[in-house]
Amino acid sequence: MALLRSDIADKFIVDRTKRHRNSDVARAVRKTRDRLAQRPGTLAFDRELLRLHAHAMTGSATAIPLLVLVIAIAGLLAGMRGEILLWAILTTTCYAGLALIAHRVSRMEIAALDAPSIKRGFLLGHFLAGLGWAYFASIGCGDCQIDQFPIIKAIVLLLAMAATALITSSLRGVLIVTFTLPVLVYGFTVGGSLEPVDIAMAALLALSLVFFAYVAGRLNRSSLMLLSFRSEKDGLIAELETAKSMSDEARRRAEEANLAKSRFLASMSHELRTPLNAILGFSEVMTNEVLGPMQNQTYRDYARDVHDSGQHLLDLINEILDLSRIEAGRYQLNEEPVNLLYIVEECCHLMELKAHNKDLRIVQQFEPELPRLYADERAVRQITLNLLSNAVKFTSTGGEILVRVGWTAGGGQYVSVKDNGPGIPAEEIPVVLSAFGQGSIAIKSAEQGTGLGLPIVQGLIAMHGGEFQLHSRLREGTEAIAIFPLSRVMEVLPALPTRAVAAGGRRR
Repeated sequence: MALLRSDIADKFIVDRTKRHRNSDVARAVRKTRDRLAQRPGTLAFDRELLRLHAHAMTGSATAIPLLVLVIAIAGLLAGMRGEILLWAILTTTCYAGLALIAHRVSRMEIAALDAPSIKRGFLLGHFLAGLGWAYFASIGCGDCQIDQFPIIKAIVLLLAMAATALITSSLRGVLIVTFTLPVLVYGFTVGGSLEPVDIAMAALLALSLVFFAYVAGRLNRSSLMLLSFRSEKDGLIAELETAKSMSDEARRRAEEANLAKSRFLASMSHELRTPLNAILGFSEVMTNEVLGPMQNQTYRDYARDVHDSGQHLLDLINEILDLSRIEAGRYQLNEEPVNLLYIVEECCHLMELKAHNKDLRIVQQFEPELPRLYADERAVRQITLNLLSNAVKFTSTGGEILVRVGWTAGGGQYVSVKDNGPGIPAEEIPVVLSAFGQGSIAIKSAEQGTGLGLPIVQGLIAMHGGEFQLHSRLREGTEAIAIFPLSRVMEVLPALPTRAVAAGGRRR
């Protein structure tokens, strides 16, 4: 047995695989994908790095000037006079100029940044600040009587290099531009002393410059990775927003189309039913020869055909309206306690005459007793009649239809209609369960139908919270099962002990 189900009913005869986009949405998607395609080294990333460098400089604008101020105060206390004070003023001025440039850059729009010129301006400012550190490396301390003054200068330069490496890592080359000249000046200053400690400190400064340049490069690559991740995140958010806008637009159009369809059906149902009722009434009068006999047999046949065609068209209109109400969620269930056994038995009696005309036998296998269901009686009757009508319609002459009603394994109740007709190929079951869908073998071997019976059954069962299953095997038959859940089954209350109550009343 093949078990296939369809959870959809095709409301609109459209190609659902075709993507519809207007020009604005297409441009938004293209722009988003271009942003996703950005990689480090592009102009956008250079601007982002300059903005990060500007923020770092403005955020730490007082760090290095504060270090300069502490060194200047210590130098003044140690006996140094004019040189240390001049150095502090020049170096602080250079860093103040850098802070002003960074503040101006951080306030500019990122799209308006001229990355090459701003980068050159930053590098020039750091080079000027490096001249201040070179001047500090050349300062001597003959009057302060500090024997280890070159070591102190080396330590100060190491601190300045470390702080600069951390602050300016967003802009490559800043550390080299700033401290190459101070390290050379320091080495030239202590090189004439030939003291091992001084030479070791000069070598340590050179190695430290290389090391801190490497650290700054790693931090720069980390910043690039963070920018890349942020760009991808922003791009994905923009893609989601674009997809959401497309979905909202598609939903709005679908709602408008569904509303237009509902209005059309509501307005046309009356316009179609009124002439159809006239056609059915007059053709029935002519067929039954109520106003007198018709001498021509062909005319009588024509009147009968007109009546049958009108009845078929009226049934089709009713089914389309029912399916439209179900899909739109406007089908109102009139729920009440109903007996499933009685409803199915009445439907079987109604279909007996039609089955007898095709020499079909309807076999009933019902549970002896079932509690009531809380359901819509009209909907349950329509479900059963649709299943029986399909079985009678697509079962060959002399066949058998088995109708069962009973318990499910989960405690619910079910209605099963099984025939021994031609069956349905497995690949055609989703087609049969869609609106206006019909199987190829059923169309060739049986009378034509509207293709709306099973979608209506599926919708009504879903409104009751149940499940519809269709089992079929080619040339062996088809079984349709409508399952009502346990929540729809009403519990049977125990009978009241009437004798005991009556005796208790007499005793009281």
